[in-house]
Amino acid sequence: MENLTEFLNRRKKLLDLIGDGVAVISNSKESSRNRDCNYPFRSDSYFHYLTGFPEPEAVIFLVGGNKPKSIIFCKPKDKSKEVWDGYIYGPKEAEKKFLFDEAYALNDIDKLAPKILEGYIADKNIYCLPTNILSNSAILTSKNLFKWTRADAESEYCDLSIILDEMRCSKSDTEISIMQKSANIAAHAHIYAMGKTRPGKFEYQIEGEILNQFIQSGAKNPAYGSIVASGINGCTLHYVENNSILKSGDLLLIDAGCELENYAADITRTFPINGKFTSPQKDIYQIVLNAQKEAIKKVKPGNFFDEPHKVAIDQIVNGLVDLKLLKVSRDEIIEKKLYTQFFMHRTSHWLGLDVHDVGKYNNSLKKEDITPTKFKNRNVLTVEPGCYIRPSKDIPKEFWGIGIRIEDDVLVTSDGNTVLSSNAPKEISDLENVIGILNE
Repeated sequence: MENLTEFLNRRKKLLDLIGDGVAVISNSKESSRNRDCNYPFRSDSYFHYLTGFPEPEAVIFLVGGNKPKSIIFCKPKDKSKEVWDGYIYGPKEAEKKFLFDEAYALNDIDKLAPKILEGYIADKNIYCLPTNILSNSAILTSKNLFKWTRADAESEYCDLSIILDEMRCSKSDTEISIMQKSANIAAHAHIYAMGKTRPGKFEYQIEGEILNQFIQSGAKNPAYGSIVASGINGCTLHYVENNSILKSGDLLLIDAGCELENYAADITRTFPINGKFTSPQKDIYQIVLNAQKEAIKKVKPGNFFDEPHKVAIDQIVNGLVDLKLLKVSRDEIIEKKLYTQFFMHRTSHWLGLDVHDVGKYNNSLKKEDITPTKFKNRNVLTVEPGCYIRPSKDIPKEFWGIGIRIEDDVLVTSDGNTVLSSNAPKEISDLENVIGILNE
């Protein structure tokens, strides 16, 4: 678990940034799965980032000014509920353990919130998160803000995400350590799944092996729905059925990452089910691998966010032209984006508490002023080019159904980058060695 003083320091930094304002943030509510059963609870990422407090619907008020303070409202201590649902911190323990200045029972929030917020709304310096107000909590709603402030809360609050997103994009030493552990667990699970892959198994059996390794390693939950896509299923970017039979001669694309202490890993590997690439599979795979390697080289401080994507496109276009899968000039392919028949997604996204983490991809909200965001030290992102070849009369049959994506988690360092997920093999020879050449 992250050091609790780290959460305290984040709150202090935020209080400095909001000046005389006050920030109001709530945790997620529990979500019903069906009658008498809830989905496993997971804290709102922003709330977790500032508190580490794990209970649903808690609300914090960060009051700026000359005497800044942080206040939490949480569930009251209730021994009878603990029999059914487990330990409840209660205000007294929450204040002490999670380093708040004040703590109160959640059922007192209507009485105390107006006093905390008094005088703020007139100056438009109440900071909230749009996601909080719209959906996350039954406590923090537009209706309640209206009641607490006696003003049109929806039109008066300032968007806190503008400040917090910038903070979250720069990972601390603690966060980097957790993300490295998360990537290590996910990489191990990928290797384990490779060793369990055989023709005749179902995709969901391989998914089960991956999830088992996550849990066995202390990462209780996946960071997202795992993609285990064999053959032509690998050409569906967000394939989630995972119910087809693995066939000898097909590739298996696995996009799976765990969540450790709320931090995501996101790794994709593609390999032959029978342990041996065919010649067309090898050709396409090497194109994607070369694209990824060149893209990773562009991940360093001062480079623009879209540089890895541009170089990945160049590499994939060159490879497809060499194989005569694209038959017009390179300039025409780039200009008309003809490569999107085979490579239709972006190469990168931010990574952190969310698998598609917060952070800007450009530096302006105005189209005419847009410039790409530059990489900074301690950013973390994915690099994941791909190539997907669906059956087409213009494509030789030996290439049909080849879907390949290679994805790694990359930390921007002061002088370049570190690939956090490097433990997962991706060279052709390494993959064939891990899987072995299997008999049908």
